Amino acid sequence: MKILFGVQGTGNGHVSRCRTLAKALKKAGADVDYIFSGRDPKDYFDMQDFGDYKTYRGVTFATLNGKINFRKTVQRIRAFRLIKDVRELDLSKYDCIISDFEPVSAWAAHHQHRECLGISNQAVCQYLKPKEYGLVANVIMKYYAPVTKPIGLHWFHFGHKLLPPMIDSFQAAPTEDGNIVVYLPFEGLDEIIAMLKQFQNYQFICFHPDIKLESQQGNIHFHPLGRDNFTKALVSCSGIISNTGFALISEALTLGKKILTKPVAGQFEQIYNAQCLRSLDMATIMEHLNCIKLKYWLSLPSPKPIIYPDVATELANWIVAGQKESLLSLSERLWSQTIFPENVNQQIKSLGYV
Repeated sequence: MKILFGVQGTGNGHVSRCRTLAKALKKAGADVDYIFSGRDPKDYFDMQDFGDYKTYRGVTFATLNGKINFRKTVQRIRAFRLIKDVRELDLSKYDCIISDFEPVSAWAAHHQHRECLGISNQAVCQYLKPKEYGLVANVIMKYYAPVTKPIGLHWFHFGHKLLPPMIDSFQAAPTEDGNIVVYLPFEGLDEIIAMLKQFQNYQFICFHPDIKLESQQGNIHFHPLGRDNFTKALVSCSGIISNTGFALISEALTLGKKILTKPVAGQFEQIYNAQCLRSLDMATIMEHLNCIKLKYWLSLPSPKPIIYPDVATELANWIVAGQKESLLSLSERLWSQTIFPENVNQQIKSLGYV
């Protein structure tokens, strides 16, 4: 099967999730071409699993001081370039089109009247209609990367045919070394340092796009972005402080790491993710960088891990087999293999789900 897979490149979480599915698709025998958009080509890293991929400008959200800046976002849009890329992307040789919230592949499929699978956390809104999104957000979700078959990934199904997260396997078993991993790429590095240095009894390992060389400042260890180093720190840490992107939170949940998360203001997906995490008792939420909330969170014990099935392998086999099994059947089968800790099960029951 020949597949075109479009990946949203603005966040490392999209790339990480699609890297997991890429390995599974290759194992299932699929021949896949990958395109990425939304990021400067030089800023991609650890891309070996995607072969000879192509990049497009696409559309990306601009942030300033931890908030979405809609004025700069609009200024960044190059509509004629986007239209040109969409029209020139020939899909005739592909048996299947997949978009992880990536606009060039999605709109090319729409323009050429092709079916398109939308595999992403964002696809959840097609089913749940989150009130946190509002009118503008719902319009963006509908038209940013339109697909014919949304396949939403989420931490719980909430009564819909959603799938559990796709998580790559970790080579080492999780441990706890007392360190706290900090990954807040949309926050100012100076603001992060000012907060962390208030807690000299704790060691923080900070990853950030503005960090170019490894260094240390008191109780804060600085590391440039890199998948291997980040994964090693994540597996062995005693907790993680992050924004509320889907992929990293999913990894932390399966490793049994306590989570303190700050949704990016104005980014409706992250605001909704935070509400879900709070309702399921999966993480501690802070609306802004907050020393009081950090002090409280540091005193909390580590949670039990959530055990999700191998969604990537099941989904890859389902795609290559021609999607013969219904999405509802696939969803029910995967959720039946998921094991939640007792505190999460109690929250699920309190929400009216059995």
